[in-house]
Amino acid sequence: MKKLIRITTIPISIEKLLENQPRFFSKYFNLTLVSSDEKQLAKVASDQGVQYFPLEITRKITPLQDLRCLVRLVRFLRQEKPHFVHSHTPKAGIIGMLAAYIAGVPVRMHTVAGLPLMEATGVKRWVLNTVERITYFCSTNVYPNSKGLETFILQNKLCILKKIKVLGSGSSNGIDTSYFDPEMVSQAQQVALKNELSIEPKDFVFCFVGRLVKDKGVNELIDAFIQISKKHLNAKLLIVGHTEADLDPLLPVTLHNIEFNKRIIEVGFQKDIRPYLAIADLFTFPSYREGFPNVILQANAMGVPCIVSDINGCNELIKQGENGLIVPAKNSKILKEQMELLLENPNHLKASKAEIRNFIISNFEREVFWELLLKEYKALEKNV
Repeated sequence: MKKLIRITTIPISIEKLLENQPRFFSKYFNLTLVSSDEKQLAKVASDQGVQYFPLEITRKITPLQDLRCLVRLVRFLRQEKPHFVHSHTPKAGIIGMLAAYIAGVPVRMHTVAGLPLMEATGVKRWVLNTVERITYFCSTNVYPNSKGLETFILQNKLCILKKIKVLGSGSSNGIDTSYFDPEMVSQAQQVALKNELSIEPKDFVFCFVGRLVKDKGVNELIDAFIQISKKHLNAKLLIVGHTEADLDPLLPVTLHNIEFNKRIIEVGFQKDIRPYLAIADLFTFPSYREGFPNVILQANAMGVPCIVSDINGCNELIKQGENGLIVPAKNSKILKEQMELLLENPNHLKASKAEIRNFIISNFEREVFWELLLKEYKALEKNV
């Protein structure tokens, strides 16, 4: 078997964003996972039945630590002599692709699943642009996970056209629609969860799943909901996720409202989000930037319509007025108006729950995406 190295910054990216992909590809390659947090990485690798190599990559700008990681990874790659190195996430991308380039790995693949530079300005934007250009220069193949990301990369001259390819309809991993299926959460389970969360049968439940950070539009979402809740006493907002105060903190007023407003229900990070999506009437995702958001696939697979911001990935999944609504990013006024529109007129959207789900089944089934990626690997074997 040929050797394949998959690199991410943190193990949860493997566990969640690339869920079960390593297990599938271990049937075709001698696969090793590289990431930080050795304890968690070992757990993920054991679960997937593959090897691992710990590398303490940070998510922040840490030049000395990054240099140490680069040197250690170059040594590892020269020792292992892999045929493929495939990186994900920006920091793993620059370290992984640069190390693979230096070590002479023949096939160097990088998946782009979102670009922090989209929200950066000034010197930080220049630094992040430079990092992306180096990553793509060192790669032999670059895979944006949405058409919008591909367009952005080309328009900003970050990479040459011949290296870039979007697989299928987009995404980094597709979705297991047999798992994200509303039939998997019984009515009894839904009633029990609503009782646990003090959600009444007459309540209209807005739901958000994701990191509770500024870039996900959480400040705007909370602001919009506070205005709605003053008029609509049956409105509830269910928030599933964790904060990242050290990287992208929320406004103090937002944190205060999340903690003290009784109609905002925060449940923290949840390993299984299906029960929460099952009791939602509308999924709200006003993010500033995305690659191709898995959580929209997951919500739609559960038959839940969405309000999303007009950014790449989101506006490729949601068809205005059919399976959801599209609003401008960073605009809590319009977000509030559109949330209120669907609260007051639940039948405003054209697509039924079944039609919303069937669109995802037809275009983003996980095993179809895996086969596309496997075909890509096989096509690149000629370069090994």
